[in-house]
Amino acid sequence: YNYGIYPGQLSGLSGIFLAPLIHSSFTHLFTNTAPLLILGTALCYGYPKSAKIVVPALYIGTGLAVWLFARPAYHIGSSGLTFGFMFFVFTIGVIRWDRRAIALSMIVFFLYGSMIWGIFPGNADISYESHFFGGLIGFLLAFLLKNYDPYSPEKKYSWEEDEENELTH
Repeated sequence: YNYGIYPGQLSGLSGIFLAPLIHSSFTHLFTNTAPLLILGTALCYGYPKSAKIVVPALYIGTGLAVWLFARPAYHIGSSGLTFGFMFFVFTIGVIRWDRRAIALSMIVFFLYGSMIWGIFPGNADISYESHFFGGLIGFLLAFLLKNYDPYSPEKKYSWEEDEENELTH
């Protein structure tokens, strides 16, 4: 815990870089690992150019926001990243509205939509602040980077071309 983020303390600044690597137990590590892999894959697959900005911005931005605004306690774990990935992929899918973005958004929401409740205070031992700031930064980055990656090309199927030909004749 000593290497986690402790808000407002100079000694807690190193936690901005170290806290996502520290977990309190194997259960804590496991509950962050699967979402990081799945959501990180969705992010990198759907938005490879944006991912190069999103990952470091979430890593540093979430830690910095926790250090500036969170309650005085040690904050550890990578859940700020998972929340940021989830909010980014879901929000950008809603904004862009192309087939790939919609599909990724729906998959992410189906698998991890219940995570949204983690941004609110609940268990005193869980850093909802990391969840909140990760989600907020992911949400904002989705708006900022909505056109950064190229849209997936719209595929025309043969039956669509036949309909168009019938309508024009």
